[in-house]
Amino acid sequence: MAVRAQFENNNEIGVFSKLTNSYCLVAIGGSENFYSVFEGELGDVVPVVHTSIAGTRIVGRLTAGNRRGLLVPNSTTDQELQHLRNSLPDSVAIQRIEERLSALGNVIACNDYVALVHPDLDRETEEIIADVLGVEVFRQTIADNVLVGSYCAISNQGGLVHPRTSLQDQDELSSLLQVPLVAGTVNRGSDVIGGGLVVNDWTAFAGLDTTSTELSVVESIFKLQDSQPSAIVNDMRDSLIDNYS
Repeated sequence: MAVRAQFENNNEIGVFSKLTNSYCLVAIGGSENFYSVFEGELGDVVPVVHTSIAGTRIVGRLTAGNRRGLLVPNSTTDQELQHLRNSLPDSVAIQRIEERLSALGNVIACNDYVALVHPDLDRETEEIIADVLGVEVFRQTIADNVLVGSYCAISNQGGLVHPRTSLQDQDELSSLLQVPLVAGTVNRGSDVIGGGLVVNDWTAFAGLDTTSTELSVVESIFKLQDSQPSAIVNDMRDSLIDNYS
């Protein structure tokens, strides 16, 4: 199910949170309401960890990860690293990376099997990504934007990409990722998908400005309808239609 949220009146929740199938990171210092949205959806299933990265709250843009691992930039403090190691499941490998392009969330988009990365990423970083996250790595652009992490959101079920991505590019990316893709927007027309949306295999969180049309596109491409209550809604809808037909 897709849920709307806001971080201190900011709709770019992908900047302040990172969501995978085995953990969720949220920035410290936001309103309780923001955390309770995440904890309400995820609390029983995966840990919701409050943290900062390099003393900042933009945890979603500085980190990249999937269910197997988490990559953090070199500027992450030892204290933050220790806090993450204590809070995340033992199965999640945490690796600090020395990389010139240090906003890892902007330059890496990944699910549990494939990662798309900025064309200029270090060769060494590429090897670390493959190793720690257990993924195949492809250097790509999305609609001619090198910041692949900012302009798409992908899970193991599907992906949402920048609205100006050509059909040819969508087909190419889709065959690399082996999941269906659709071009779209979040937050009432914003093309910065990674900034306004975080998603895993059973739930998604989008900025509060996201329209119901955008939300329904998110739910259908990431196949979120069947996971939990919306399946019941469909059953009710079917029975209503039967009643009135």
